[in-house]
Amino acid sequence: MIAITRYRVPEEQAEGFAEQMGQILEALAASPGYRSGRLARTVDDPTLWALVTEWDGAGHYRRALGAYEVRLRFIPLAAMALDEPGAYEIVASR
Repeated sequence: MIAITRYRVPEEQAEGFAEQMGQILEALAASPGYRSGRLARTVDDPTLWALVTEWDGAGHYRRALGAYEVRLRFIPLAAMALDEPGAYEIVASR
C-alpha cells in the first residue's frame, strides 16, 4: 500500500519543513514493513508538498505512525497537512 499525505507549507518554512520531513523519513525507514519514501513539492505551486511512502500493508503503516519517535516528529507538522484520505491500496502495477 502507499500512503500520501499532502501539506500546505508557507514558503518561508520550506527549508525547515524539508529537513524535518527528512528526519521523519529516517524514523519511518526503521519501521517493519517500510519499503520506500519520498518527499516531493509541486513544480506549479511551491507551497504544496507530498510525503509518499510505500508499505507491506496498512497495519505496518499504522503501527509506524504510532511509534513514539515518529509521533514526536510528525505532530508539529500536522497543522500543515491537508485533511484528505491518504492510504491507498495498490490495485494495478507495472
